[in-house]
Amino acid sequence: MLILGAGDVRSVLDGAERRVLAAVRDAYERHALGGTSVPHSVFLRFPADTRNRIIALPAYLGGETPVAGVKWVSSFPGNVAQGLDRASAAIILNSMRTGVPEAFLEASTISARRTAASAALAASTLLSVNSSTGVSLLGCGLINFEVLRYLRAVFPSLQNATVYDLDRARAESFAAKARSAWPTLTVDVAGRPADALAAQRLVSLATTAAVPHLDPAPCRPGTLLLHLSLRDLTVPSVRSAVNIVDDADHVCRASTSLHLAEQETGNRDFIASSLGEILVSGAPYVADEHRLTVFSPFGLGCLDLAVADLVRREAVSRGLGTRLDDFLPAGTQVFA
Repeated sequence: MLILGAGDVRSVLDGAERRVLAAVRDAYERHALGGTSVPHSVFLRFPADTRNRIIALPAYLGGETPVAGVKWVSSFPGNVAQGLDRASAAIILNSMRTGVPEAFLEASTISARRTAASAALAASTLLSVNSSTGVSLLGCGLINFEVLRYLRAVFPSLQNATVYDLDRARAESFAAKARSAWPTLTVDVAGRPADALAAQRLVSLATTAAVPHLDPAPCRPGTLLLHLSLRDLTVPSVRSAVNIVDDADHVCRASTSLHLAEQETGNRDFIASSLGEILVSGAPYVADEHRLTVFSPFGLGCLDLAVADLVRREAVSRGLGTRLDDFLPAGTQVFA
């Protein structure tokens, strides 16, 4: 068993935005072409506790070197008030020859950066203008910070960020951290959600909202909204938007805004396409300049496997991590 801790994972992924973006794109395309197996995620919830959860995302990703495994990711929003990260995660990768577990990776960084890569890939694919000079970020946590990192990788011309959080101090801290990381970036803190929504034509939502609460009416016509937290937008706003998803069967579950829209309408006609289908088509996406375009990714396990496998392979080549030769029962044969 190869064990890769947080430091090992970060040492591989820091500065590897282009490689991560390529891995995520390849996984999306394989999924659209039927080269994956992605069962529905399993939500572990707790009696009398509607806020916290742990989710299992099993998946298989095909290709020249196929990979199978599972991500086990928790979300405990109350951690933030205690100075802890909201989410924690681990990934197990299994041998495709024997089925035995062969790698165990700390996965909070993998999860955050594959989410950010997915958002940046969607932005570079769906924006009507092939460049962006600004983004509004609602929710000032780890996910939107990574989104900002990956947006700058796909849009070198990105110069402005407008940020908003219910906790003003958290927003100010996020802004200071972003200015320190990217000294040429102008970062403004908005006083109201409406101000942030109106400030830029690219908007990223990464909050801990459990129920729809946000009317995107202040957005400019033609805005692309990256609906990463999935439960922010009201049902009427979803129904009136051009909706792009990662997978309709996955995103219309677990009381997401799209799930509620499906329950209200009795169909999924409000979903226009998936990002994978658009990528595979090879045709430039033509955005509707008069309507809001919403990208709602449930977060497919095959994307996590794509990034985890990238990390595992690079770690092996560098000699990173810890090997436990006696993890499996005696006599078990492991193939790399």
